[in-house]
Amino acid sequence: MDWIKSLQNAINYIENNLTYEIDLEEVAKIANSSTFNFQRVFSILCGYTLGEYIRNRRLSLAASELASTNQKVIDIALKYGYDSPESFTRAFVRFHGINPSQVKKNGGSLKVFSKISVKLILDGGSFMDYRIEKHDEFKIISKKKYFPIEIEESQKQIPTFWSECQNDSTITTLVKEYLQKDSILSDAIIGTCFEKSDRKDEFPYGISVFYNGNEVKPGFEVDTIPSLKWAKFKCVGPMPNSIQTLLQTIYSEFFPSSEYKPSGDFYLELYPKGDISASDYKSEVWISVVKKD
Repeated sequence: MDWIKSLQNAINYIENNLTYEIDLEEVAKIANSSTFNFQRVFSILCGYTLGEYIRNRRLSLAASELASTNQKVIDIALKYGYDSPESFTRAFVRFHGINPSQVKKNGGSLKVFSKISVKLILDGGSFMDYRIEKHDEFKIISKKKYFPIEIEESQKQIPTFWSECQNDSTITTLVKEYLQKDSILSDAIIGTCFEKSDRKDEFPYGISVFYNGNEVKPGFEVDTIPSLKWAKFKCVGPMPNSIQTLLQTIYSEFFPSSEYKPSGDFYLELYPKGDISASDYKSEVWISVVKKD
């Protein structure tokens, strides 16, 4: 329940600061999470991104003030973080389907987007094939790239990165030259999210394999993953739907009721060789964890 409480505290902070610039790093800190992990969890649990929530809440409150006060459109636009009446009007029309100046003159039908209240509802149970394991440190080698910390953008860009690495033979090189054969860990291709970043607005993401020690060519990077505990979840089914369903269950059922929580260090998706569109395709999600306080 502490995990749910931390999430609600972060949402309360957002609500109290909708008329100010919201620091996503501070929001994540309140939730005892990394910035990227908080946004991922929020998106999985709520069905829309954190950015969409903030934007929709601001536009909902702005509409209420337009309809019930004598404030000018430009003043309300500035209050809710828009640089100009024009940018506010475009966003307002997209959301409400009506021009803000029309609301001031004649009223109109407006959408309401309410504050989220986070609750843990145990409704039946989902079968999850998982294990908690501790590993000594190990090495991975990756083709890495930095992506925007805002998940709306990174969700668009990461699939493109995978396509680029497939087309330019990066993935083939990783498998043929660097994959540790018969590893006790896995011989899968890994999507690696490095959740702790040296950049405020970006995080590193890598397409990786467990490293065999061969000489590293330019363009690749070796990382040592420290000794950590991992929650490892088995996933069966076609990508990406099966893994999206699994993540929904992990964050809505497993972590709220588990003695563990994400450590905010690493998140791995392991894709073994096979047909990722097959109904029996097997993959795994590894999340570094620590015990709850």
